[in-house]
Amino acid sequence: MELLIDTAFNASGILSPDESHHCIKVMRHREGDQVFVTDGNGTLYTCRIVKADARGCQLNVESTEERPQRHQLHMAVAPTKNIDRFEWFVEKAVEFGVSRITPIVCRHSERTNLRTERLVRLAHAAAKQSLKCTLPQIDEPTAVADIIKQSAAAQRFILHCKDGDKPHLFNAATALGTSTVVLIGPEGDFSDDEIAMAAQNGFTAASLGPERLRTETAALAACHIINLRQEV
Repeated sequence: MELLIDTAFNASGILSPDESHHCIKVMRHREGDQVFVTDGNGTLYTCRIVKADARGCQLNVESTEERPQRHQLHMAVAPTKNIDRFEWFVEKAVEFGVSRITPIVCRHSERTNLRTERLVRLAHAAAKQSLKCTLPQIDEPTAVADIIKQSAAAQRFILHCKDGDKPHLFNAATALGTSTVVLIGPEGDFSDDEIAMAAQNGFTAASLGPERLRTETAALAACHIINLRQEV
């Protein structure tokens, strides 16, 4: 199965110019071929090519299927100094089915800006490769205080390296089927004030175990753990 992503696609059956080019010139599909298209909002269209035009491929929609996300997972992660590492996280998080990614700006952040449009392109490519029918929301860099104060997720976690009695995230994340937000700080960790603010706003401090993990490793581990909690 090969997946095309067109956020404006509907029953009219006309692919966007970019996806038309990809379908005809890259995938080398021809009239009569069956193709699969998603609008990025959880709908999968099974289609047949009726006109193989690389500028506006015309499709006949044969059936539709709703494939909603099982869980709403919002990862709020401080971008790494080496942007390649953060981009790697974005790609892998999409494979796990994350619903929202917010690059957060913290007191100890070493990077406060990034090319959001590039992250969106990476997310689209990862969704195609992993056959995801829902694209994540990719936010502009946001102050961590705003996420802490505004999040309405049912489960709210902050992962930090400070000493203290913290439950493992796998044991703390028990409300299955609900929305979750996880905060992951920069290489220098969250400040004491940021941790205190999170606690005051309903965030639970949790751990990923005794080992110290890099930012992108911790973020991906959290994605995996939350997904696992949906299976057990």
